[in-house]
Amino acid sequence: MTVQNAAPVSSSERITDLDVLRGFALFGVLIANIVGLVVWNYVTTEAQLEASSFRTLDRLVHFAVRLFVDDKANTLFAFLFGLGFYVQMSRLSERGVEFAGLYARRLLVLFVIGLIHLIFIWFWDILHLYAVLGFGLLLVRRASDRMILFWGIGLAVLGRLVFDIIFDLAGFYEAEAVDAISSEVAILHRQALSASGDYWALVQEFWTINWFDYFKGPLVGWALYTFGRFLLGMWVGRKQWLHRAGDFLPGFRRVFFIALPLGLALEAVNQLGGIAALSGESFASDVLSGLTHMVATPLIAAGYTSGLVLALRTGWGAKIFGVLAPVGRMALTNYVMQSFIIGFTLFGIGPGLDLMSHATVTIAMFIAVTGFSGQIIFSYFWLKAFNFGPLEWVWRALTYGNLPRMRKA
Repeated sequence: MTVQNAAPVSSSERITDLDVLRGFALFGVLIANIVGLVVWNYVTTEAQLEASSFRTLDRLVHFAVRLFVDDKANTLFAFLFGLGFYVQMSRLSERGVEFAGLYARRLLVLFVIGLIHLIFIWFWDILHLYAVLGFGLLLVRRASDRMILFWGIGLAVLGRLVFDIIFDLAGFYEAEAVDAISSEVAILHRQALSASGDYWALVQEFWTINWFDYFKGPLVGWALYTFGRFLLGMWVGRKQWLHRAGDFLPGFRRVFFIALPLGLALEAVNQLGGIAALSGESFASDVLSGLTHMVATPLIAAGYTSGLVLALRTGWGAKIFGVLAPVGRMALTNYVMQSFIIGFTLFGIGPGLDLMSHATVTIAMFIAVTGFSGQIIFSYFWLKAFNFGPLEWVWRALTYGNLPRMRKA
């Protein structure tokens, strides 16, 4: 195996649709993260949210985020990770490169980056989980298409739901501890730490949140749910639907006009309380509501994917959505950069704006749109001068054992 054979893909080898889709998913991830942080009793109290002078708008924006973004963005991001795995595997195999060892190194580097991100920067990091589950993709890479599709659908729809039900019924979830960390007293304490600029104390607060609300809670369910989406991405990669998207446009049209409306209708009924109204407030209605959401989410994500593929084949679509491609090419850098956008605006660490106690859903959305617009501009001009994003360069250098040319000739 030569270094040249094992080198990362060049710009000419990239699939533009995948870069655009990654950029689109990253926008959704930023929206979901900052809005979720504000509304889920982590940084802002219920009283502070209710005191907003535009509370009605906040509620409308939050409903729109729940309907169009929550879980859909990370579903698409995970799907693209699985698809990217297949793309890399097939290309390296064509070059005669031993894939498993190289990809294992790639995952180990990603795990270290994710662990640093998780501990010191952003408590909702997904990179560490992606890296661990990536080894699962290595184990099943030779499974049949039928098995990949079966387990992909099963885990994507039922994995998290079934685990959460078992976990709750068994009494493993420490509800009292979770209630304590999301209480008004705890939130006000975090706001005080933020205002004082006490970075380490604030980090420890979020470590505690992660311990009870993630590692001792839904971690396994999230892993099953995410791995199912990886498998679906790998299955689509095998079918080469996005490699040769122009050959499958009628299929994309069918998915767009069927899956997206159906998924949005199911999610709208669920978010508006229609499931509870039909079946009554009970454990069974909670399960049915969760199942409706888990079915609707991949349908919506598939609709988004199909819609973007179709739009990119039009003049107006290529102009509007093509600006997302540079963001997607620098997905790792931009994902981590989003943590700094959130940290700078919400927390008072260093030059931070410390908006924790003043944040509303509408303000969070404004921050997300403004911050992502900045990422579009930054990514465009960075890739004009350089071949890789900063973290992409580090990732590739440590994976391949050499220093890729950073600056363009």
